[in-house]
Amino acid sequence: MKMKIHSSLRTVEWKDNAVVMIDQTKLPNELVFVKYTNFNEVADAIRNLVVRGAPAIGVSGAFGLALAALQSKATTKDDLLVDLEQAKKILFETRPTAINLAWGLERIMKTARNGNTVSEIKDAVINEAKKMADEDIEINMRMGKHGSQLFHDNDTVMTHCNAGALATVAYGTALGVIRATKESGKKIKVIATETRPVMQGSRLTAFELKHDGIDVSLIPDTAVGYSMANGLVSKVIVGADRILRTGHVYNKIGTYQVALMARQHHIPFYVAAPLSTFDMKSIPKDVVIEQRKASEVTGVAGKKTAPDDINVINPAFDMTPPELITGIITEAGVAKPPFEESIKKLFESKL
Repeated sequence: MKMKIHSSLRTVEWKDNAVVMIDQTKLPNELVFVKYTNFNEVADAIRNLVVRGAPAIGVSGAFGLALAALQSKATTKDDLLVDLEQAKKILFETRPTAINLAWGLERIMKTARNGNTVSEIKDAVINEAKKMADEDIEINMRMGKHGSQLFHDNDTVMTHCNAGALATVAYGTALGVIRATKESGKKIKVIATETRPVMQGSRLTAFELKHDGIDVSLIPDTAVGYSMANGLVSKVIVGADRILRTGHVYNKIGTYQVALMARQHHIPFYVAAPLSTFDMKSIPKDVVIEQRKASEVTGVAGKKTAPDDINVINPAFDMTPPELITGIITEAGVAKPPFEESIKKLFESKL
């Protein structure tokens, strides 16, 4: 089943008391929607990358808790809150690095705690999760507007991993900025890295940009330096799974080396992420980097590419230090170095 995907298509949605998602493990070959009515299924979907991308995970976690509320047989508020806490724990443990998951779950728990009766809490939790999904799109569009001012006509922008419509509810963070730049009338080209080992760049970014009519070229991860050294790249933009108040950025593995090479070649390096991706409490040593299974590295599409019983190191994320970052684009504006100061100002402007 080959279908076009547009930035208006929703990655995750609440329909008839069920969560409907695009199964991103099936892309780019087929566009398949999956439907879940059990929060454990949503937890598995997050764990197995059916849904991925920090903002999409945050909203999916919220929808998972809404399902948990519907599934609960509790007759009192206290019992319902116990059920929700248990579901929250299961959902939270699926992906430890993306901060949006904790944000989404906590926002739903706060809504639940503020309710009085079981039925009132169930309604409130569903409404809050749906509201979060709608807000995600508005936030991305605001981010896109702020970011588009940093990009010029005929820029060629490199991106890593997928921070597009598929990483959010719709529209995207880094790719949302690219979409907004195009919508503002500027010509823009994209160079997408393949993003091994799960290939989010080739499977997802190249797929959605191509179908949105945006000029995209795919390169192997190993060709980043070549592309920059040969003047093919004007700017870099990536998303983020967690940003500390100090401006340390956690994003898909490989982002750090892209940032280092951008610095070497004097190419501006931007990060686009909503304020819900900021972790204002942690310091770098607190952040858990998710380690994923060896089979992602030892084979491609079920075909073995490595010897048996080889040791594998497969971190899902790395940290890019603030000194390599030109600016962080958010829905409240663009943070510039020194980041601790400018990030604090963005949060104050939101209050």
